[in-house]
Amino acid sequence: MELLSSYVLAFIPMFVAVNAIGILPIFLSLTVQTDMEERRSVATRSSLIATIMAIAFVVFGKTLFSVMGFTVADFRIAGGILLLVLSVRLLLIGEARVVDRGGDVGVFPLATPLITGPAVLTTALVLVGTHGWFPTLVSILLNMVFVWFVFWRSDLVIRLITARGAEAFGKIANILLAAIAVMMIRRGLEEAFQLFVSRS
Repeated sequence: MELLSSYVLAFIPMFVAVNAIGILPIFLSLTVQTDMEERRSVATRSSLIATIMAIAFVVFGKTLFSVMGFTVADFRIAGGILLLVLSVRLLLIGEARVVDRGGDVGVFPLATPLITGPAVLTTALVLVGTHGWFPTLVSILLNMVFVWFVFWRSDLVIRLITARGAEAFGKIANILLAAIAVMMIRRGLEEAFQLFVSRS
């Protein structure tokens, strides 16, 4: 019973950190101009890359951060700036033209920093210390499968809101993406300031 409890307690915070339902509007915004086959390809690619990144970070994260000399706050700020630039481009020139210019939305911004972002990385490190390696890895895998399923079945959402609704929905989602970017930058700056104060 105690062993099962470790898995449940590891799964819940990772579920909150990944936030698959919250990311779905962004996924729809970035793939609304594509057909179902390509949308599902992006779903699979983004989920797979996010899983690999999360597991790699669990194994090598502390060492990498130590060697490179940066913190989770730095990651938040950098990811937030990149997301903000992307959201502005999406709002000004449209989803299709951004994707046509060679960007793979399955890698950025979906796989990182939206799916496997600072929240997931920080949560993973905490879970390893609290519940151990195996419950943490299982919680990552289960949550990434859930992300893949939500993205894979996103066609149901598009059918419900229709093409015109999807276009309007995409614009709102792009504004949401900009808000997420600003939040990441703000939290990163707050964490960096707290770290500076604690060291001084």
